[in-house]
Amino acid sequence: VQLQASGGGLVQAGGSLRLSCAASGRTLSTYAVGWFRQAPGKEREFVSSITRYVRYYYADSVKGRFTISRDNAKNTVYLQMNSLNAEDTAVYYCAADASYMGLDTTWHEIEYWGQGTLVTVSS
Repeated sequence: VQLQASGGGLVQAGGSLRLSCAASGRTLSTYAVGWFRQAPGKEREFVSSITRYVRYYYADSVKGRFTISRDNAKNTVYLQMNSLNAEDTAVYYCAADASYMGLDTTWHEIEYWGQGTLVTVSS
């Protein structure tokens, strides 16, 4: 499966952005899909995911502010990000895996990656 991420940009603290990840080659609903992010000098970390069985997971740092969703007709997964703060500044990567993606998933375990999209939150 090929993944194409978009929607990053510069936003002020407290603002919102919506990231999109369009898939081609395979049907996204047959994969666990989600988002990771990597801030400068830090390891890539899990943000959110939807499993094949439509279970939702969120990292504690984004819970209540970010919402992940999937549009099967468009074969696209979204990440709505609200109440952004400077700590959310990172390159965001969409990801897909044929088996599982949850809170304990590390980036080493992911099968497919989209290219990153940069989110910069100014304070």
